[in-house]
Amino acid sequence: MTNAYDLIVIGGGPGGTSAAITAAREGWRVLLLERGRFPRHKVCGEFVSTESLNLLNWLLRDSQQDLLQHSLQLSESRLFLDGRTVRVPVNPAAVSISRYDLDLALWNASEKAGVTALQETTVQRIDGDAPFCVATTAGEFRARTVINASGRWSNLKPTDNHSNSTRWLGLKGHFFYGDTEPNVDLYFFQGGYCGVQPVRAPDGTILLNVCALVRPDMAATLEDVLLHHPELTARSRSWTAAFPPVSTFPAIFRDPAPVAGSVFNAGDAACFVDPFVGDGISIALRGGNLAASNVSAFLRGEKTIKQSLETYGRAYRQSLRPVYRNSSRLRRFLGVPRGLRVALLSACASSPRLARYLVEATRSKALELQ
Repeated sequence: MTNAYDLIVIGGGPGGTSAAITAAREGWRVLLLERGRFPRHKVCGEFVSTESLNLLNWLLRDSQQDLLQHSLQLSESRLFLDGRTVRVPVNPAAVSISRYDLDLALWNASEKAGVTALQETTVQRIDGDAPFCVATTAGEFRARTVINASGRWSNLKPTDNHSNSTRWLGLKGHFFYGDTEPNVDLYFFQGGYCGVQPVRAPDGTILLNVCALVRPDMAATLEDVLLHHPELTARSRSWTAAFPPVSTFPAIFRDPAPVAGSVFNAGDAACFVDPFVGDGISIALRGGNLAASNVSAFLRGEKTIKQSLETYGRAYRQSLRPVYRNSSRLRRFLGVPRGLRVALLSACASSPRLARYLVEATRSKALELQ
């Protein structure tokens, strides 16, 4: 194994593997580094929106198509808030894919694309400025460019002060259950929300993915979350946990940062989006693909590293920033007086067009496949 590459990608989630596969198929020497090991469960809504399915097909190619062929389609979203239920068609349908399966499939696809992929390898620091020297627990590696897709709380991100920001707790579990409906259900309550949708386990069993984001003063466990909404409480009485729930803390919302110095950021390293909008996986996949396409422009000598970073930053903000802005507005809406919420929910219930508009406002613009 050489220690010199055209591109080093840090982080093996959807954003990192999307970037690595895209660059490898352009013919570049790519090293992909992941500090953990796949497969594993991660806190995630496991909702893959329609806008990213063509890209996901391209990334997985024929060797991993079973994952998409056996995925569960989600044709409706139901919002439970203030004693009301708003139904919003998901058309065309989204799909539900377990991160346990998705991350492993994308990791395997990156290796098939020719990426040198190392698990259980922690990046300790990044030195240099195009070219770079990346120090890891497996030794030092050199690269002309670096994409950071290492997540929200990477040791590679500069320390920033968010002492006044709300810190959220993420919780996720899979449950055995009796009813089967192709819905993604969102239960909103004081201090958080919980999403529920069917998902296929690795052995083919249909389970419920239950994923919540709450203030830690409102709930400390997934069991606590299920008690915060009466309809969710009643529904969950028949559920049995398939594995011990997993958690992540803290989750903090902030403005997108697709560029850090001379490093391209992708996935949650660029920004964390509200899980209830259901576009997190899509943003990670397309952000990684977009970053790699701009890396390629630099590696081919068509642009300087500065120009490639600037182009990527503009494209990222143009296509993806509206999602963050509109989801932030919806999050603030949850904190307005109940009377105003009821008025808007009543309008959505009587006007499917308005309800669809609110959902579409949280979707990122479709990007051409790079």
